[in-house]
Amino acid sequence: MTSFPAEAPKDCDLCPRLRGFILEQEVKQPDWFNGAVPSFGDQNAELLVIGLAPGLTGANRTGRPFTGDWAGDLLYQTLGKFDFVEGTYDRRPDDGMTLKRAMITNAVRCVPPQNKPIGAEINQCRPFLRSRIEQLPKLKVMLCLGKISHDSTMRTLGLKLSEHKFGHGTEYAFEGMTILSSYHCSRYNTNTRRLTEEMFETIFARAKALIDA
Repeated sequence: MTSFPAEAPKDCDLCPRLRGFILEQEVKQPDWFNGAVPSFGDQNAELLVIGLAPGLTGANRTGRPFTGDWAGDLLYQTLGKFDFVEGTYDRRPDDGMTLKRAMITNAVRCVPPQNKPIGAEINQCRPFLRSRIEQLPKLKVMLCLGKISHDSTMRTLGLKLSEHKFGHGTEYAFEGMTILSSYHCSRYNTNTRRLTEEMFETIFARAKALIDA
């Protein structure tokens, strides 16, 4: 068990490029959250959804993962369909919505330019992900959104990527838990139909079945 915190401090400066980018946003948008975005959800979560990184006008603006942009609209809609949501999602952190049996985090906690963290930044943030996973005592399913999330989660758990490759719908066992992966619920992926709502719901149906088994 590590003593590393599960959440980065808001003003985390472990990655100079990301910190510099956030400081630029503070000048442009002083009313935004502009910081390392904490995980959101139930401390007794059985499902941990692991995204890539905060979106510039989504979580970096609102301070809550997947809140305020298209990816969040689809994610919270789908979580609600499978009974992981209490209340109504309304694209803002004070909408009163909570998660039950679920938590959302990101592989990288600070917004990266062009939504593309570099390898060193992913590595630097990995101890936060490791601690987040370790501090969920009832965790049964990890659901990775996109290849970066998948690869970082596998490395966090000490698993070889050559034996645990990313793909939509891949499923791997780890110490009594299951790691599922999906294409990221980004607007680009949904607009190009690489990911449809039905495809996304199939992944969550599988996660719910594993949790309820």
